[in-house]
Amino acid sequence: MSDAIEAQASLEGMLKDEILRMYQEVADNPSGEFHFFHGREAAEAFEYQQEWLDRAPPGAVASFAGVGNPHLRADIQEGETVLDLGSGAGLDAIIASWNAGPSGKVIGIDFNPAMCVKAKSQAAEAGEAMECHEGRMEDIPVESESVDVVISNGVINLSFRKRRVFEEIHRILKPGGRMSITDIVSGKQLSQSIVNDPKLWAS
Repeated sequence: MSDAIEAQASLEGMLKDEILRMYQEVADNPSGEFHFFHGREAAEAFEYQQEWLDRAPPGAVASFAGVGNPHLRADIQEGETVLDLGSGAGLDAIIASWNAGPSGKVIGIDFNPAMCVKAKSQAAEAGEAMECHEGRMEDIPVESESVDVVISNGVINLSFRKRRVFEEIHRILKPGGRMSITDIVSGKQLSQSIVNDPKLWAS
């Protein structure tokens, strides 16, 4: 392995560890100070319906750390199978469950197994059932052509292999399936100092 490849792998590992730590902190200590909006304040800014936030378990709302609202365009229908890529503490998965109804299915995917435990607990508190699997978005642990809708909220930007993520989304979607993604996009090349800053990745 070349020095450049080794350096890239080392940087990726360090950044992923810091990203995981930071979002775990938001879930465990939502009242803490962070350099990005989170919780109900963020959800309201992104036009989450008040009735959703009132109905959802307080823990799921307080730990929300998205960058937008994928539900504005997801148009989830009764009976559909929905995959929440990077499900975090579970707010988006819970809302998806309400829209998919009892005949539908919601699957969460998260890199952090502790987040899956929290998401399933919050969903159960809301009276909803969801699957949640530990996994990487570059290798989604779901069968091909098995999902109607993929939603994701501020997660794909964290991947070093974004093309691979979209290939995986395409693989798991049924013919005619769709995705609704909110994320952070830069229109210009980022400086190396920004690329190397874990806090700016996890924001």
